[in-house]
Amino acid sequence: MQFLSEEMIYQKTSQELTALLYEACLDNLESAISHINQKQFMEANKKLQNANDILQRLGVGLKYEAGIVADQLDALYNYMADRVIEANVTKNVETINEVISVLTTITSSWNEALKKKEHAAKLGLRKKAAAYEQHVMISPE
Repeated sequence: MQFLSEEMIYQKTSQELTALLYEACLDNLESAISHINQKQFMEANKKLQNANDILQRLGVGLKYEAGIVADQLDALYNYMADRVIEANVTKNVETINEVISVLTTITSSWNEALKKKEHAAKLGLRKKAAAYEQHVMISPE
């Protein structure tokens, strides 16, 4: 994950911040696996707690008026948070890998939706510019 200044974070949309949270959660989970494999259980504990905190924040940030997708994401966040707690107690790498698998699927879908949204926004700006240009008179030199 790249270094982000506080100013850069304030310039991000809520959708971009969500993508950053997904990435940070995945980083923490992968770090936890590495620490478990090296028998550094205190460090693994910290990384798993960080991942759980991120999952909780993702759940709090949902807009439930968005409909069934928000409800389904909430259920997935809660499931993953429960599995992270279980993995932290048992230091079970397979459980962490399960969470990584689910979160990777969500992350790739989220990022794909962001790309489509950005593309649609760029097309919208082009259409607005084209509409404006139709009404501009160019004087001959």
